[in-house]
Amino acid sequence: MIEREGPRLIVKVPLVMANARALLEAGRLALQPGEQVFDFSVVTEADSSALAVMLGWLRAASLSRSTVKFAHIPTGVRSLAELYGVTELLPLV
Repeated sequence: MIEREGPRLIVKVPLVMANARALLEAGRLALQPGEQVFDFSVVTEADSSALAVMLGWLRAASLSRSTVKFAHIPTGVRSLAELYGVTELLPLV
């Protein structure tokens, strides 16, 4: 679901509602102190639940002395973030 490659956390499954709860938990468990980059470069499908998962990871990071950034956000998710007015909440690489 999520594979660690150094400081990068590579998301390997679609960012869709069916995976949202499991992805949120997998990301929380993957957090370590320091900076983590969630990388969506291999994600082929995403819906609005991706934003909820990403915001959940940010919240979890603040509780675990981690910082989170996001790389290669799917275009549709970026558009939804702009539509919902949350783009500035998402730290991008």
